[in-house]
Amino acid sequence: MKKDKFGTVVNKISFPLLILFTIATLIPIYILIKVSISKPADVLTQHPTFLIHNFTTKHWSKVLASGKLWPAFNRSFTVASFTALFAIIIATPASYVISRLDKKVKYVVILSLFFTRMFPNVGIALPISVKFIKWNLIDSNLGLVLAHLIEQLPFITWILVGTFETIPVDLEKSAMIDGASRIRALISIVIPIATPGIAVAALYVWLNSWNEFTYALYLSLSENTLPLQVYYYINRGGFFQTATYATILAIPVALITYALQKHLKSDSLGGAIK
Repeated sequence: MKKDKFGTVVNKISFPLLILFTIATLIPIYILIKVSISKPADVLTQHPTFLIHNFTTKHWSKVLASGKLWPAFNRSFTVASFTALFAIIIATPASYVISRLDKKVKYVVILSLFFTRMFPNVGIALPISVKFIKWNLIDSNLGLVLAHLIEQLPFITWILVGTFETIPVDLEKSAMIDGASRIRALISIVIPIATPGIAVAALYVWLNSWNEFTYALYLSLSENTLPLQVYYYINRGGFFQTATYATILAIPVALITYALQKHLKSDSLGGAIK
């Protein structure tokens, strides 16, 4: 009885808190969009209004006509896509092997992976940039993809280990009893079941690579990514161009997340066992 009352109270409190959290999250996004489509007189004032009064596409036209948007957009999209692809190719078999290890060994391996992320990106980016200069990887998409993989592989491996752990080993054993090899059982049974979790992990890597700033700053000279374009206009004091670029940066994130929202559930990370 007490548990039922407690659950009812929690439900009554959690819903208003969720509403407040959603509003607090959406307001900055709304202000960002508002600045990008408002005339300067409505924004650069002592008491700017919350609503949009004088709509304009001037800032968007300036950004689109500058010739700097699409090269940065293409580079960010290319790097993020290849980073997600290579991360899945590398992490999927590695995560499967780790998930089938003895429990103690598995925890040691996972902790070792997270140990590599104890150091800040700035401390890692500098020596990487020195090496990449020697290897002629500075200002290249390949160099940026490799740098992003260093950052993303530990996390995606950890996510996929949890996915493969929820898939019963008995399914593989049954397939091998029927004559399938372990690799065949992995490809035909385990991977299809783990597909939702793999999709979520790929989305996680893609979003992080798309928004990544530190490695792009150290490893880019003439070709910028979209986060670097935002940084560039912030330094120049381009208030409205910054808001426009930041809005453009957020659009693919919103579209991809919306398209894959059915997979963004707690059970997706653990596979889809029927």
